[in-house]
Amino acid sequence: MPCPTYPVYTGDDLGATVTAHGTTFRVWAPSASGVTLRLFATGSADESEASSNDPIATYELTSDTAGTWLVHCDDASHGTYYDYLVRFPGGTVNRTADPWARAAGVNGRRSMVVDLHRTDPDGWADDRRPQIPISNLVIWETHIGDFSNDPHSGIPAEHRGTYLAFTHDDTSVDGAGEFPTCVAYLKHMGVTAVQLMPFYDYGSIDESLPRDDPNRGYNWGYDPLNYNVPEGSYSTDPFDGATRITECKRMIQALHAAGIKVIMDVVYNHMYSTDNWFERMIPGYALRRNADGTFADGSACTNDIATEHPMMRKYIVDSVLYWAREYHVDGFRFDLMGLIDVTTMNAIRHALDALPDGVNILMHGEPWAARTTALEPGTILADKRGLAYLDPRIGAFCDSTRDAIRGHIFYQWVPGYLTGACADYADDIRHATDAWRGTVNERASVGQVIQYVSAHDDLTLWDKMCAVRRRMPTQADYEAGEGCEDLLLANRLAAGIVFTAAGVPFMLGGEEFVRTKHGVSDSYCSPASLNQLDWRRAQRFRPMVDYYTSLIRLRRENPAYFGGPRMIVQRDDEVVVVRVGDDCLAINPTGDVRYQSAEDLEMPAPYDAVSKITPDEWTCIYSSEDNYATHHAHDRRLALPPHTFTVWRILCER
Repeated sequence: MPCPTYPVYTGDDLGATVTAHGTTFRVWAPSASGVTLRLFATGSADESEASSNDPIATYELTSDTAGTWLVHCDDASHGTYYDYLVRFPGGTVNRTADPWARAAGVNGRRSMVVDLHRTDPDGWADDRRPQIPISNLVIWETHIGDFSNDPHSGIPAEHRGTYLAFTHDDTSVDGAGEFPTCVAYLKHMGVTAVQLMPFYDYGSIDESLPRDDPNRGYNWGYDPLNYNVPEGSYSTDPFDGATRITECKRMIQALHAAGIKVIMDVVYNHMYSTDNWFERMIPGYALRRNADGTFADGSACTNDIATEHPMMRKYIVDSVLYWAREYHVDGFRFDLMGLIDVTTMNAIRHALDALPDGVNILMHGEPWAARTTALEPGTILADKRGLAYLDPRIGAFCDSTRDAIRGHIFYQWVPGYLTGACADYADDIRHATDAWRGTVNERASVGQVIQYVSAHDDLTLWDKMCAVRRRMPTQADYEAGEGCEDLLLANRLAAGIVFTAAGVPFMLGGEEFVRTKHGVSDSYCSPASLNQLDWRRAQRFRPMVDYYTSLIRLRRENPAYFGGPRMIVQRDDEVVVVRVGDDCLAINPTGDVRYQSAEDLEMPAPYDAVSKITPDEWTCIYSSEDNYATHHAHDRRLALPPHTFTVWRILCER
């Protein structure tokens, strides 16, 4: 359906603005016939018009410019809670929280007036974004609760599953000092960016219940309620609207102090419900609708946001800028970016670039949607077909690399290069190592390519390998006991491909210690016990953690891996050989012993034939087999045992 032709408000003061003498409230409600502001002493609220708590005061807003309504209240100050009653021609009255609110009470049903300066932790003015070149970027994804819910995490019980868990920088498994956990673990590994699953205020958790109450629930958070408010379930006091803000800032401050960027997972493609604050404030404007008036469902949530509508585009741009300015967020990951129009995505990039140091703020997303949405003519979405229209500094997850390595994402038993179909996917792996340059999957820049093999969605890498290589669920060894050596080798090779490929490497937190969710592919509302990081498992699989750590170090020491030119050796077998700079990457995913002879595998020649440089001797500087890193190759030939990933470097050239 076409966008309603409402006036566009261009000001920056929507919401509640604290002044020296009270608070000014402004909302955009162009179709309303009247708006009433209600003030409360507490943040609790039910969904009825007549709340269980009587308001301490009410005020009528005055119609103002461009469809906005305005009132100034001398008696509304920091900590005052509020909502609105919005009236429409015909007699309808909607109770709603403030879509532009920056603070809220428990469960987000009432908004709160907040003086943001009072929420700044000590030293916040001195907080700075870590300066990390994109060639050193290593993204590690986690959920705030999963990060520290494990009772063996070494985090004090009162801070487990909260923002404040990130403020502990010297933790270990059970506090024994033998194996680092949480932030200490990230520093040990060399992770340079943490991508946090949604931590805006979402609607699926009952924040009023204690954290250990099973009725409180668990959720990943892809159900936005209040976009500009931190989630209350991660706070030590969800009833106080200011506490969550301060604690969220402390989390980001602590990660910055550790030299780690913070990437915020944002969901501007859909909301918690069709009955959201926008629909209550501006009915029929915020969500896409089909020609018959029903809600579009490209998100599989039945409430796709109409990002192409001018005031929704403004809202999204302003929201991203708010998190970047107020919370010092270093980057944004856009859920189902394929449902957001390219004009909005580019407007976000342009607005971020205008901030001090804004050009270094990261942007990437999922270039797909769950289903088909309803669009106005001429709208181009930021899906795979629309990537060519995006600013080249807006990245996108590369599912082509993911599926080539591990197998089809939706069909659990369909194999990939490392799970039983190496001959079918060898060419894809060759292209993947070069960020698909020169293919139909090529993007405007290698920085647009987010290389990965696992993320929070779908099976973990370990569970996928169990599904493919063991076939029967009863044979799947999720606990990785004896007899799993083939899976452990495949895990190592997968990491080797991702961390030496051109583009930006990304990993699901825990992939490096063969994380399992026991075959659950979509654990968004499964128990916290299934989703939490198992820190004792990390200690148990320390050799795998060390392997990932060494890969991160290898990448950091070789910036050419990010985007340097590569020579792909064209072969008709399963082995992949690629030269980048002075290094040669060689992968043998098979159990074939043919390549153990040094006469069998030829190294690539140099890029520049004019230079007449012929590699005389190479040495293995890195291998998925620890005992293999002392081998040498002569006359451009090397030995490559089964199931190995190796990196070779020229020792001398003549």
